[in-house]
Amino acid sequence: MIISPKSAGRTGESRFIKVEAGKLDSLINLIGELVIAGSAANLIARRSQQTQLVEATLGIANLIEQIRTGTLSMRMVQIGEIFHRFPRVVRDVSRELGKDIQLRIVGAETELDKSMVEKLGDPLLHIVRNAIDHGIEPTEVRQTHGKPSQGNLWLNAYHESGSVVIEVADDGGGLDRGRILAKARERGLLGMDEEPPDSVVFQQIFEAGFSTADQVTNLSGRGVGMDVVRRGIEQLHGNIEIDSEAGQGTTFRIRLPLTLAIIDGFLVEVATSTFVLPLEAVIECIELPDGLPENGVHDCINLRGELLPLLHLDTFFELPPAAALRRNVVVVQYGERKAGLVVDALQGEFQTVIKPLGALFNTLKAISGSTILGTGEVALILDVPSLIQRACRQESERFALPPRADAASRPGTPLQGNTP
Repeated sequence: MIISPKSAGRTGESRFIKVEAGKLDSLINLIGELVIAGSAANLIARRSQQTQLVEATLGIANLIEQIRTGTLSMRMVQIGEIFHRFPRVVRDVSRELGKDIQLRIVGAETELDKSMVEKLGDPLLHIVRNAIDHGIEPTEVRQTHGKPSQGNLWLNAYHESGSVVIEVADDGGGLDRGRILAKARERGLLGMDEEPPDSVVFQQIFEAGFSTADQVTNLSGRGVGMDVVRRGIEQLHGNIEIDSEAGQGTTFRIRLPLTLAIIDGFLVEVATSTFVLPLEAVIECIELPDGLPENGVHDCINLRGELLPLLHLDTFFELPPAAALRRNVVVVQYGERKAGLVVDALQGEFQTVIKPLGALFNTLKAISGSTILGTGEVALILDVPSLIQRACRQESERFALPPRADAASRPGTPLQGNTP
């Protein structure tokens, strides 16, 4: 059979079909309800102890998971959809400021949920404009410091540990730590005698009304924008970090979940409550060593030569202690940080349909959402980045305390926490 070029073109076009986004969202919502119904059916089958019924429900669950994966992939779009808006922005803004800047885009093929891509445009735009205005120096200043006259700005995206990382980096002068610290102390955000690490100092630029600009321009100096950036990222259940080196440049690093619809979860039991951890964040599960103090919110263990801060979830959430025969530590990771969450029981993997919490719970840092179990009960989805940040911060503060004579006798000290 001979196919003419014209008919071949028509055949190629027929491979694609445009679907309204609302219809796809409705389909994903129905699949979410199907996942919940499938979990309920599987629970009933296991309680009935009928082998054939259990095998049938497991087969259905496998098909549901394949449908879920295929449908969610339809919502994934390349982040280049918004990256490719920025060459013109960089060209126009740099021309307005009289700077010579080259934009370099890496990882434009990285995929992310379409609903998240649409909401990333404004935060990225503000960060890019800030990098051009504040970060990269004028040509004369760069030449004085021995740098190339042309500045560089990078937009980079890649997958890491079940998340999408987006970086906006420049080779400018870096953030002025001393100036930011002085401004933060002036506004009462940090104590006068406090000497926080760079990561804490740099986070102050996300406070509402914070600005170190001497003059108000069309691009900066009004003290608005960066707080909106952080709020927008947090609404997508992500976070933003800053790395900066004086004279070398600054990197804004945004971490986001792949999707906000359905995820693979890991069920844990704490006292009489059930919580869900994103499976991508779970590294391993180990048994809690004997002899650790039970009356502290946090302590640490030695995990194969690595100091791992612990967070006892029952104490953290103020739940009544359970008479568990054996307690477990779920090792979780987000970015480069790790922590151990102490739980009473492990219940295994669970397809998790993310249900948003009401406005009343928006201020909760440790909870990112909820889901419905096969029993019909509601389980809260834990916000792993917030828990890791809290565990690491509290452990750092404890190690920073001045030594006391009775330190060895106090429960929860590092020495006793690591002694079986």
